[in-house]
Amino acid sequence: MVDSLKKPTFEEIRPGVKAPAKETLLTPRFYTTDFEEMAQMDISPNEDELLAILEEFRTDYNRHHFVRDEEFKQSWDHIDGETRRLFVEFLERSCTAEFSGFLLYKELGRRLKNKNAVLAECFTLMSRDEARHAGFLNKAMSDFNLELDLGFLTKSKNYTFFKPKFIFYATYLSEKIGYWRYITIYRHLEAHPEDRIYPIFRFFENWCQDENRHGDFFDAIMRAKPSCLNDWQAKLWCRFFLLSVFATMYLNDIQRSDFYASIGLNARDYDKYVIEKTNETSGRVFPVVLDVEKPEFYERLEVCVKNNEQLRAIVSSSAPKPLKLLQKLPHYVSNGWQFLKLYLMKPIDMTVKQGTVY
Repeated sequence: MVDSLKKPTFEEIRPGVKAPAKETLLTPRFYTTDFEEMAQMDISPNEDELLAILEEFRTDYNRHHFVRDEEFKQSWDHIDGETRRLFVEFLERSCTAEFSGFLLYKELGRRLKNKNAVLAECFTLMSRDEARHAGFLNKAMSDFNLELDLGFLTKSKNYTFFKPKFIFYATYLSEKIGYWRYITIYRHLEAHPEDRIYPIFRFFENWCQDENRHGDFFDAIMRAKPSCLNDWQAKLWCRFFLLSVFATMYLNDIQRSDFYASIGLNARDYDKYVIEKTNETSGRVFPVVLDVEKPEFYERLEVCVKNNEQLRAIVSSSAPKPLKLLQKLPHYVSNGWQFLKLYLMKPIDMTVKQGTVY
C-alpha cells in the first residue's frame, strides 16, 4: 500500500509506454498550415537577416550539448508521490510541445525544399533542434520507467490548421516564452542548487538559446511580411495570441503549483515574471502588447483559476453526466467572460514611443 502511494500509476498503451494525456484546451497542440502559401512568401525585404540566422542554425551551437552524463545514472525512486506524478507530467507536456514543433518544421522544410530554399533549410534545421529536445525529454521519462511513443502521437493527435501568419504569431510566442521559462528556471536553480531535483535542469541555459534563435527567425519572417504587423487586423491578432499564450501558461502552471514548489519556485511569481519578460520581448516586433502590469489582468486570470478548480471537481464527482454538463456551464460562461474582458483591456501601442511614431 505504501509503495502504491509513493509511485503513482499512469495509464499505459503498453508496458512502459505512457498513454498520451487527454486533449483539452490547455494541452499542447499539433499544427498544420497552408504549405503553398508559405512557399510563395517573399522574404526579400528581410533576406539578409534571414541568411544571417540561417548561418547560426548551420553552426549548430548545441550539437554536443544534449548528452546524458554520469549524474543521470542513478535511481530516481526518491522522487515519489505527487512530486513524481507532476514531474512526469512536466516532462510529457514539454516533450509533446517540442515534438509538435519538430513535426511542423520538418514538414515545412520538406514541402518548401524546391520552392523557397532559404526558408526550407531554416525549418529543417529548427526541426533538428526540436527533435533533440523531444528526444532528450523522452529519455528523461525513461528514468521514471515510462516513455512516449512519438510515432503513435504523430498518428493519434488532432492537428489544428492555422494560416501561415497565425503560425508565425503562435510559434514566435511559443519559442520566446519557452526561452524565458527555461532561463528563469535555470537561473533560479543556479542560485539554489539544493532545489535541483533532477539533472535535466542543468541543460536549460544552452537549451533556451535554441528557443531564442527560433523566435528570432519568426521575428525576421514577420518583418519580411509587413501585413503581419502593420494594420488594424494585425493588432487584434497580436492581442489574441498574446492573451491565449499567457492565459494557457498561467492556468496550466497554477494547476501544477506543487511541481514548481518542488524546485523552490512560487508558480504565480514565476509565471508573472515570464509573462512580463515575454510581453516586453514581443514589443520589439508586435505593434501592440498587453498591459500585464494592470492589476485587473491577474485578477481576471485568478477567477479563471477558481473556475477551473470547480470544473475539475465536477469532472471527478459521481454526478450523472447530464447534471455535470449543467454544473459546468456557469463556469465555462464565466471563463469566456473573463477572457473577453481581458481581450478588451486597452493594450500598449508599441508603434508610438515617447511621442515618436515608428
